[in-house]
Amino acid sequence: MKLFFKIIILLLLPVALMAQDTALIIKPALFNENGLFYIGKANGWRFKKGNDTTWAQKDLDVSNWEKLTPANITGKYADKNGRAEGWFRLKIKIGNTLTDRSFGVKSAVWAAEDIYVDGQLITSYGNTGLNGKHYREATISHRLAVPIPFYLDPDKEHVIALHFVDYISPIPPHRLKMEDGGSTTVIELTRRLNDNLYFQYSATNWIFETIWVSVGTVLTLLFWLLFFQNPLDKILKLIALCTTFITIGIFLGLNSDFGLSNSNWLILTFVANLCNQLGVLFGLLVLIRIFNRRIVAWVKIFIVTNLAVVAFSFFLSQDINNLIVPVLSFITFGIDIYYIVSSWKNMRGPQWAIVAGLIVSLIFIVAYLSLVVLNGNNNLSIGRLCLTGYSLSFPLSLLVYVSIRFKEIITEVRENAAQVVQLSEEKKEEALNRQQILQQEVNRQTAEIRTTLDNLKATQAQLIQSEKMASLGELTAGIAHEIQNPLNFVNNFSEVSMEMIDEMQVELTNGDAAEAIAISNDIKQNLEKILHHGKRADGIVKGMLQHSRASTGAKELYDINFLVDEYLRLAYHGLRAKDKSFNAELVTHFTEGLPKVNMIPQDMGRVLLNLFTNAFYATQQKQKDAPADYKPTVEVSTGFEKGFVIVMVKDNGIGIPDNIKDKILQPFFTTKPTGEGTGLGLSLSYDIVVKGHGGTMNIDSKEGQYTEFRINIPV
Repeated sequence: MKLFFKIIILLLLPVALMAQDTALIIKPALFNENGLFYIGKANGWRFKKGNDTTWAQKDLDVSNWEKLTPANITGKYADKNGRAEGWFRLKIKIGNTLTDRSFGVKSAVWAAEDIYVDGQLITSYGNTGLNGKHYREATISHRLAVPIPFYLDPDKEHVIALHFVDYISPIPPHRLKMEDGGSTTVIELTRRLNDNLYFQYSATNWIFETIWVSVGTVLTLLFWLLFFQNPLDKILKLIALCTTFITIGIFLGLNSDFGLSNSNWLILTFVANLCNQLGVLFGLLVLIRIFNRRIVAWVKIFIVTNLAVVAFSFFLSQDINNLIVPVLSFITFGIDIYYIVSSWKNMRGPQWAIVAGLIVSLIFIVAYLSLVVLNGNNNLSIGRLCLTGYSLSFPLSLLVYVSIRFKEIITEVRENAAQVVQLSEEKKEEALNRQQILQQEVNRQTAEIRTTLDNLKATQAQLIQSEKMASLGELTAGIAHEIQNPLNFVNNFSEVSMEMIDEMQVELTNGDAAEAIAISNDIKQNLEKILHHGKRADGIVKGMLQHSRASTGAKELYDINFLVDEYLRLAYHGLRAKDKSFNAELVTHFTEGLPKVNMIPQDMGRVLLNLFTNAFYATQQKQKDAPADYKPTVEVSTGFEKGFVIVMVKDNGIGIPDNIKDKILQPFFTTKPTGEGTGLGLSLSYDIVVKGHGGTMNIDSKEGQYTEFRINIPV
């Protein structure tokens, strides 16, 4: 009988040896190009429900544990309260071909986790209840953090133990959050801790994200400003809505990565996807409206279906959402192409700007797919550059379209005004030459003249609007220049910081920690400068919105020095944007401590912008024929006298001839060439100062020498 058992034992010994757990050999081939190994998907894991801190010990017998990888954990392991808790263990050993023995480990899920190596706690994500504390799930900031470093001895077998606590998500489809987090990788192992990849990734992302949000915000504010100035233009409203939703979607998408719980992250991601889809659909409506096409039935069905699918996607998994949104966007892009091709023969003028924007956008997305997705190019700058071109090409083409279209509208209004004025003069002259015609003929001519005058009044209203748009053009050029300066600082300091990071890596590799710390301090100073100039650009945008929005007619107390200084710079940069060769000396004398003036800032800003623009124009015209030593100069001063705040604008330009001084404040009177002025600027400015604010406007000028405007505004 004993001999029989010995034979049985000998026969079963190979089976018993095969049943024992073998260590996972860590080799270079297991890591991807970024130095990451999704160890949560590796075979060899053992799992047991429950919690016992002794299960972290290295020499624990786990032969009776279930064979299960962390990536395969599902809701069936949760109790009736939706709570799932357990331990995973994996034996690993360093292969002989792996020379770098420094590793890092981090979590890739929302669940609370404690990670042990050889019985020692390496790190925790969230709180599993360790040390008697309450459960708290991990956040994305934990998941995106730099991996926790540790060292593995190549001559020993090591054990990684993972203790997790998770709950069924209240957000549909009601699964364990571990099932969706990190694309089910659960835990990652990295061997590239000295490359500073995470810092480079953050810096590169920050630069491009700043560009996306800044440009999108400026375009959104500009389009809404144009729409408020022209509320009857439905295309402007669609364009403003399109850029608004695109900008909000980008902003929410870029700010959904830090400090959020799983539920809040899912909600914010859903809202970002919804805004992006609304932006794409409004872009389609803009295209249809610009091409003067109608929305066919199947396109209406697609739009409704699109919104319904995006709304329903809230109840689907994140992996499915990552597929739905690109598919819907590409279908919408295909519909755009359909309308372009079917409208090809009838397109004209500014419509080609939209076509160019879509073509450029297509080129960038094809480049992204071919270089990054298909060929696996891991250069983050190239990928972000392609996405930047794809995201901003269409909104920028809308800006080009609006600019060209407004130019056409202004030209049409001017031509109509000239025709109406000419027709009116002809009718008046004809009436004078036929005074002895029958009374019936006189009555008929009088009726025609009245009709013509009605048309003239309507045209005058249009010209007033065009004058406002001309002022808006000057303001827009100034805004572009003011924002470009801080953006240049942001770009320059970002490039320098990236180079200094490379230098810091070299110093760390050479073991010179002191030099590396010094470089890091310089990088911190650069980032502070980037933050300063970013806030500066933000302040400029908010200030322009305050001063450029449509006037409400309500007066408020305002600092005249601030208003004068701001519009002086905007007028100068606006002219410089049109003529790079022009330069002028700006001399300012602002009296400090002036009382604030009760005025309408938007209207008074238009007055100042008109006076400054005229002053620069006068010096520019004189410079064409003046001697080489002539220096264009515009002098602006403020003061207070007898209850009035005084603003004086003086230039050394061509001056005003005596024979037209009494006419320059009349509507439609201008000395500028045809197409460069409407003759309404000074007339409107005079009405704003005198009738709107109870002030006075005085003019002092000598032909060929100077012109000085003095505005008195009662406090």
